[in-house]
Amino acid sequence: MHKLIDLYCRGLTLLMVVALAVMVLLVFGNVALRYGFNSGITVSEEISRWLFVWLAFMGAVVALKNHNHLGTDVLVSRLPLAGKRVCLVAGLVAMLYVTWLLLSGAWAQMLINLEVSAPASGAPVAILYASGVLFGASGLVILLRDLWRALNGQLSERELIAVRDADDLSGVEDLHLHNSHGPADRPAPR
Repeated sequence: MHKLIDLYCRGLTLLMVVALAVMVLLVFGNVALRYGFNSGITVSEEISRWLFVWLAFMGAVVALKNHNHLGTDVLVSRLPLAGKRVCLVAGLVAMLYVTWLLLSGAWAQMLINLEVSAPASGAPVAILYASGVLFGASGLVILLRDLWRALNGQLSERELIAVRDADDLSGVEDLHLHNSHGPADRPAPR
């Protein structure tokens, strides 16, 4: 399951790159056509706006999988192992509920807007709300997997803290240790 979610998120990352490239081309092309040739791409703004929304929701899925969401660990990091597990499970249950609300609302809006056409492109406005459905469905799978791992004791103590400080990023610490000249330059353990 873990490899499948990793592959899925890599695919989303590739789609985000494509969406960003299309957005840049549409906006730049529209500006160049307006200033240079006194014309433009009619659907440029609409498609760029929709791609931006999709980009944000796809990025949110990848961030959720990588535990890159905002948070603080001031209290949780000081708790014993059982307390950390309880806090993580409570947080995951709350996120599951909110994600379910988002999924059900986006699904309802998508169905309502199936017959509504966008002004510039004529495409169904439901395409916009489908991004929320993608996030909701993907988020539920990722959160359920995390909850399962937390309840079965498959998480290390470090993984029980759902957020990471900037100091906890391994790349920063590796860079610091690589550039240090000796044991005196290394930071003291916390």
